[in-house]
Amino acid sequence: MKLHCRKLLYLIAAAVAMPAMNESGHAQDYPSRPVRLIVGFAAGGPLDTGARLIAQALAERFHQSFVVENHAGASGNIAAAEVARAGPDGYTLLVCAAANSWNAGLYQNLGFDFPGDIAPVASFNRSGGIMLSSLSVSAQTIPEFINYAKANPGKINMASAGPGSAPGMYGELFKSLAGVDLVTVNYRGSAPAMPDLFAGRVQVLFEPAITAIAPVVAGKVCALGVTSARRIAQLPDVPAIGEYVHGYVATGWQAICAPKNTPPQIVATLNKEVNAVLADPEFKRHLTTLGVEPFPNSPAEFGKFVVEYTEKWRKVIREAGLKAEQ
Repeated sequence: MKLHCRKLLYLIAAAVAMPAMNESGHAQDYPSRPVRLIVGFAAGGPLDTGARLIAQALAERFHQSFVVENHAGASGNIAAAEVARAGPDGYTLLVCAAANSWNAGLYQNLGFDFPGDIAPVASFNRSGGIMLSSLSVSAQTIPEFINYAKANPGKINMASAGPGSAPGMYGELFKSLAGVDLVTVNYRGSAPAMPDLFAGRVQVLFEPAITAIAPVVAGKVCALGVTSARRIAQLPDVPAIGEYVHGYVATGWQAICAPKNTPPQIVATLNKEVNAVLADPEFKRHLTTLGVEPFPNSPAEFGKFVVEYTEKWRKVIREAGLKAEQ
């Protein structure tokens, strides 16, 4: 009888341990088949570009396919919801970005929690923007522009690509910290706003560096400041806005995230390989030419960053009274 009981207990213990053993085995073999990278925006955009760069690099390191899929819609929320509901096996990943944090404050009913339902894996780049002013504006420096805006409250137009866009967010933070009243003019993206900035129909635009540098170099607009904490190599003579507006820092970021409860071994493996890619001098040079910088982190560091970033912008959104169109 005692032998029978011991055997039964052994079988029960083995059955309980089996899922954990299988999970560990799967994690050690990861990835054994193609990995899907879901991008919430259309092909050809900044997030898609970053996703394809990191996908190619990971494919080379893992000797396995990393396939980018564009599931655009609802400012990236469709893709984020899909990944939040996906099986936590490491084969469906989200290429997340600053927009996901902004959406958490802009939308009332997302149907999922960001970042609660998403596991942070690895951030891979970070970039700022440039405060562009029309050549028709006499102000040539940030202090001059602030004085000009305070002398003309409600009369200066600020172009935006919508409340959930980098130009919109960066501009709202500037308005709040500089204490100026600018009239927000929304466009269907930055591209259609540029001609109006050139013509002086709008006076200022906070544009991501990746697309702002060219018109600055061409002399079509004036670069008053960069939104990042430090000056950038491409425009070393342009000051950081924070040099004049205390506390101002506005940057975007791109990263890989996974469904909640993805095995820690898989998260650690992906994080290690992404950081190895970011340490490669050739890859770093490639990012620099695009106006962005490598942004390596551990999963814990990246998770802490996302929580703090989301709360920072939630406050900006609340104070500005911004809401996304449902």
